[in-house]
Amino acid sequence: QVQLVESGGGLVQAGGSLKLSCAASGRTFSAYVMGWFRQAPGKEREFVVAISRLGRSTDYADSVKGRFTISRDNAKNTVYLQMNSLKPEDTAVYYCAARRTWSSLPMEYDWWGQGTQVTVSS
Repeated sequence: QVQLVESGGGLVQAGGSLKLSCAASGRTFSAYVMGWFRQAPGKEREFVVAISRLGRSTDYADSVKGRFTISRDNAKNTVYLQMNSLKPEDTAVYYCAARRTWSSLPMEYDWWGQGTQVTVSS
């Protein structure tokens, strides 16, 4: 069982930056692949980025490559999402999620946070 709590969302102007954090409970954080997903109103939840258990591998959605950076600190049981050059189309609720093996499919993730709202104004 993993409990996840996101923070760091907010309102930002286009071109600005935000850094999201996701704190995990438990002592085996390094056993989990971590992903960030987002869901805009009226749209399906979509993959943003995932990071491997030790942080050595990452995979980004094309829409965020070069602008977003995922990282993790296993000693702090936390995964981060640095978002730069934000666009209005990045507006969504952002969720972190965990699973034991690699995937970019939302339905394959076992544990989810409650989400944090990111709003980018034009």
